[in-house]
Formats: sequence, C-alpha cells, structure tokens
Amino acid sequence: MKGYAEIIAELPTEPISRVFGLDRGKAIDRVYIEDFLQMHQDHIRGKVLEIAENTYTVQYGKDRVRESCVLHVNGTGKNAIKGNLETGEGIEENSFDTMIITQTLMFMLDINSAVTNIYRAMKPGGTALLTVAGISQISRYDDDRWGHYFGFYETGMRKLCCKVFGEENVEIKTYGNVKTAAAMLYGLCSEDLQSEDFEIHDKDYPVIIGAVLHKA
Repeated sequence: MKGYAEIIAELPTEPISRVFGLDRGKAIDRVYIEDFLQMHQDHIRGKVLEIAENTYTVQYGKDRVRESCVLHVNGTGKNAIKGNLETGEGIEENSFDTMIITQTLMFMLDINSAVTNIYRAMKPGGTALLTVAGISQISRYDDDRWGHYFGFYETGMRKLCCKVFGEENVEIKTYGNVKTAAAMLYGLCSEDLQSEDFEIHDKDYPVIIGAVLHKA
C-alpha cells in the first residue's frame, strides 16, 4: 500500500478541469448548494429574487412562490430586473420576501455594500439564502469579466452579515471537508466521488458557506 507522501508525489500539477468539473459532470460545490437550499426551502415563498436565472426558485419554491424575478446586470431574461447588487442600482427597497443569492459575493469588490443592499431589498420578515465559496479555484470566466475578488471563511462571513442583519438574525453553516475540497481544486466532478464523501463537514475545510439571513 502506498504511503500518503507517495500518493501526493504522484499527483499532477495541472488540474483535471479548469471549469469546476462542469465539462465532466456536476460541480462538487453544487451538491452542497442544493443541500443548503433544500434544507431551507420553506423560506422560499412570495416574491422571490434570484441572481441571473430562476432555476432554484422553481426547483425549491414550488407553489409557495407568487412572483419570480431575476436580477441581472444586463437585464437579460424573463422577469429580469436590470440592477447591481453591489451599488444597489435598479433594486427597490422592501421588495422581496426571499432572495436566493448563490456564489455571487466573490465577484463584488464592495461586499459590505452588497450585504447592505440585500438587507434593503428584503421586506420585513423576509429571508435571504446566501452561499459563497470557501476553498476554491479562481473562476476564470468571472475574473476576466468583472473580477474574482474573494474566498470566504466562517468567521468573516458571520461578521460581515451580523454587522448588517444583527447576530440573532444570522445562521451560518459550512459545507465540505478536505477530500471534497481537494477534489474540487483538481476539477473533479461530484460523480467522481461517493455519496458518503459529502456527509462529513469539517469547518477547517469549507468548500462553501451557507448563510440564512432574516430581516426583522
């Protein structure tokens, strides 16, 4: 049996995929994102805003959704709002019962303003379901277009959100472990792993971080 040092020594220095394994199957982080949204799907109701497309609104909101809107920087898509989460441009205050914002904050330089604008856009009693990347490769597509600025950890995410929403209105959970993090960095897809690989969550190796934000 090979030792760990030998296994590491034989690993390639180039990734298998540079697009998060999407050219081979489902991206590893999407397993965690969908687990997070499924766990909190009862919050997806009323007037819902999702970033870029409404896939998760339809998948998890079902008949609880009264109106589905999409926020897109170019205003592209059905029921699309042309707006900017970072600047607040095009986003009305107190408008949404639910906001689904997955893997978005990494591409905004002013993340404090983005979280403040999320709060402003939500109705009182509303909920935002947020995910961000932890351990991750650079998204070359996004970096070439608008910039890939951040990766997140639990403590930083908690402080960022609590400053705006208040500690009592923020729930944070990390997803991932050293195996799934390494697999994602190498560009493996979820189909390359076993289901039990996704069951262990180690806070020291977050692949994504999920945040449930309530507006009192």
